[in-house]
Formats: sequence, structure tokens, C-alpha cells
Amino acid sequence: MNRPDPEKIKKLQAALEAYEAGEVVGAIFDSAAEEALSPVRQRAARLVAQRSRSRYELRQRLLGVEFAPELVDQVLDDLERSGVIDDAAFAHEWVRQRAARRGKSAKALNIELERKGVVEAERLAALEQITAADEERAARAAAEKKARCVKVIPSDRAEYDGHLRRIVGVMQRRGYSTELCMRVGREVLQTRLEELARG
Repeated sequence: MNRPDPEKIKKLQAALEAYEAGEVVGAIFDSAAEEALSPVRQRAARLVAQRSRSRYELRQRLLGVEFAPELVDQVLDDLERSGVIDDAAFAHEWVRQRAARRGKSAKALNIELERKGVVEAERLAALEQITAADEERAARAAAEKKARCVKVIPSDRAEYDGHLRRIVGVMQRRGYSTELCMRVGREVLQTRLEELARG
């Protein structure tokens, strides 16, 4: 899960407290006098405190509470200007964490970020963190983990193919290419069978 930046949360919380106290709060709240913005800001603060979100995600959640779109957009503009929400930083951290913890491919991560409303340029910049070697390492790790489920040398081709399908499937579900999945799957299964043969 993308964890929110503690400094951004502190900044947002301080601005909310100042707003509630009737103080002038500067750049974060350009329209502090407008009471209608307060509940939108409060809900946005709670959502951002839970985890980092893209602007699109936050907008969808706020609209889902039936806040007026123009109020939502004004709050989001303020939060974006203050750096509390930043799609480029969000995308970079999303890719870093999901690639490391979930072993997701660049293709799968690109789709996830697109669904979160991150624009193409920011997605591509974030995905530059992942190299072909990184992808092969992650795919191989997933395949090796699945191959450990093979406890007995297959008795025939059908059983072998079944093991191979399951190993390949683990990689495909993470978005890796068919070529990479088949090549790594065969290598990993062969290594596992040799381990079993040695006892």
C-alpha cells in the first residue's frame, strides 16, 4: 500500500486546524470563507491520511459522497498546488512498491496507474524504474515459488504440462510476456525436477 507522506499530512492537518479556528491559512485554502468547502476538505484529509492517492482516485471518492464537482475540483486544485497530492510522486511510489512487493510487471503496473487516472507521461516516467533484468528476476522469483509446490517428478507429459501451466500462469497473472513466462517456466520447472531427482 502506498503510504502517505507524513510531512504532507502534517501540512494539511495544520491548514485544516487553522481554517477551523478562523485564521487565514494562505495557499492551501484560497476560499477559506466558503463554508461549503470545509466538509470536502475534511473528507479529503481523511482519505489522504489513509494512503496516498492519485487526483483521479481522490476525486472519484469525493464525488461518491455526493459533494458538488466544482467544490471537489477546487479542493483538489488547492491540494495539488500545496503538494499534498502529486500524481507523478504517487506513480513513482506505486511502481516502486508494487514491483518490489507484488512482483508486478511494467505492463501490469501501467494498466493499474491508467485506471487510477495517472496521465501517460507520468506513468512512463515512473515505469522507467523497472528494467528488463528486474522483470526477469521478479518473474523468476514468482515461478520458483510456485515450482516448490511440485513434490513428485511427473509420470507423463500431461502431468509435466500441468505443472508448467501452473508455473507459467503465476507469471502471466502478474503481466509478464508469454515469451518470458514460457522460457522462465521451463527453466524453473527443469531445475525443480533435477532437485527432486537428486532426492
